Amino acid sequence: MVAISMLFQNAADPRRTAASALPDYFIDLNLDQIIDSIAANKEEYGLKSIFYTPLSKVEEIEYRQNIMKDLESPALFEIIKKFSEQVRIMRRDLAMIDKLYNVHNKEGWFLEAVNTYCNAVETLSRSLGLSMIESRGLKEFRKHLLDYITSPDFISLVSDRASVKENLAAIHYCVIIKDLNVRVRKYDSEIDYSVEIESIFKRFSQSQAKNYLSKLAPSAGMNHVEENILDCVAKLYPEEFSRLETFYESHADFIDETIDSFEREMQFFVSYLDYIAPLKRGGQPFCYPKVSATCKEIRAHGVFDLALAKKVAFTETSVVPNDFYLEGRERIFVVTGPNQGGKTTFARAFGQMHYLASIGCPVPGHDVKLFMFDKILTHFEREETIKSQRGKLQDELMRIHESLETATSSSILILNEIFTSTTLNDSLFLGRKIIEKIAYLDSFCVCVTFLDELASMGEKVVSLVGGVDPTDPTIRTFKIERRLADGLAYAISIAEKYNLTYERLKERIHS
Repeated sequence: MVAISMLFQNAADPRRTAASALPDYFIDLNLDQIIDSIAANKEEYGLKSIFYTPLSKVEEIEYRQNIMKDLESPALFEIIKKFSEQVRIMRRDLAMIDKLYNVHNKEGWFLEAVNTYCNAVETLSRSLGLSMIESRGLKEFRKHLLDYITSPDFISLVSDRASVKENLAAIHYCVIIKDLNVRVRKYDSEIDYSVEIESIFKRFSQSQAKNYLSKLAPSAGMNHVEENILDCVAKLYPEEFSRLETFYESHADFIDETIDSFEREMQFFVSYLDYIAPLKRGGQPFCYPKVSATCKEIRAHGVFDLALAKKVAFTETSVVPNDFYLEGRERIFVVTGPNQGGKTTFARAFGQMHYLASIGCPVPGHDVKLFMFDKILTHFEREETIKSQRGKLQDELMRIHESLETATSSSILILNEIFTSTTLNDSLFLGRKIIEKIAYLDSFCVCVTFLDELASMGEKVVSLVGGVDPTDPTIRTFKIERRLADGLAYAISIAEKYNLTYERLKERIHS
């Protein structure tokens, strides 16, 4: 049984082995793009299921955060990655055994897998013993590893491996090929002609020649001739191959479950840190948020959309960071402003930050304090479909109604451009009812809307506005500013820029 988990404080936690599906809100928040990129080329680890499972307690988050902090040491990070590389080689060798037919070939590859495992475990134990570790998870694993390598089972495994390898290495044999006949016999001090030939031709060497050798992929397979030769060698040296067979049978379950689980679970931390590393090198800030289950005052500085940042990381475009805070009884952000001004990006960044914090990862930004939510509920505009046999407005109302029915005082709702399919008066009426309901629930909410009136609906509502260049209102700054909504003033400034005010139009008509 697994004694220690890197992902959960209790190794017996059922979430450690449970499979989780993609949460509904991932696509709306572009979290699916982030996780797909993180888990790419590591399908065997089941990373997506881990990233799909938010934690439910502050202590669980802090447990993972502390492990992640330890891994920010370049030396320790490299130690874990090298160990993982060796374990993957071991698993590859073991997987090849199932595809082999020759019993001696199977046993030989098994010995190679055990050898790789023993060397990897011993190296990891030495390296961790010299590393500065602060997290409870890694400290407990280091102790388990020390106990394991000094256990009788592991000592026996190492000793048997060395003995079998030494015996096999001492085998020398000759292959005599004449016409279609192949004979195998024990080595009897015959001349090694390869050495002789190399020695003769070495005298003609004038300079280092170009290497034309091609690197071939490792293969465990053998053709029928090679298999017959191996069988002959086994008959010539029955004692050595009998020991190999005994080793194969007696150490079939040689992998320690806790070590195996450790290597798999560490991929969660390594993969995420690898994902954000280029952004950190480019100057983007990341931090470990302080998460509270009781205090609803939240704040963050330098927040940005992680999916967008990765998309533009190697271009000349840069993401614009934003700040936010809610204090006292404030719970709801109503975000207004011009189209294509960064409102939806801000809403996604808000949701991404809370979710990434809930799985124990560092988040984009600095000086971040967040609340421990129980669920995220999103409502982004969807195309009308005939399958539901409902109109777009009815479909929106049904979906929002379902969200409000399941929301609690600890929930986060992210509403993006709701009720755009109906009249202004109806949109305003419905929008007010929804904001009132969310305020009553005391839930957190980000509401991106074109309805400025929703931004002044009481003490729980905070108005945020997408900024524009004061000298040219057609230029978006992508900064989300905490101030009163001024959509009308923005419209007037646009009209003035293009000479489309009522007065100017009337002058042109009558001119």
